[in-house]
Amino acid sequence: MPEYNINILDLDLNFKTDASPERIEQAKAILEKRFAALEGRGRKLSKERLLVFLALSLADDYLQTDQKLVDLQGRVDELLLKIDSLGADK
Repeated sequence: MPEYNINILDLDLNFKTDASPERIEQAKAILEKRFAALEGRGRKLSKERLLVFLALSLADDYLQTDQKLVDLQGRVDELLLKIDSLGADK
């Protein structure tokens, strides 16, 4: 498992993951972009509070995406049932 040493949001992080270097860079870019957007809203918040808001935002994105996946899986299951019933009619 590769080990990464990166600096993100002025924090040095060391960790191991099976994720590719490209995926790590994409994740880093997303965090930095979102952090900058939160920081740029004009409110003077501590870095810790901004990181908590960032975590909440990412968690909400995850929950929304997870719900979309559940909805899509339900739709796929419905379509498969329709296909199966059409095949059973023959």
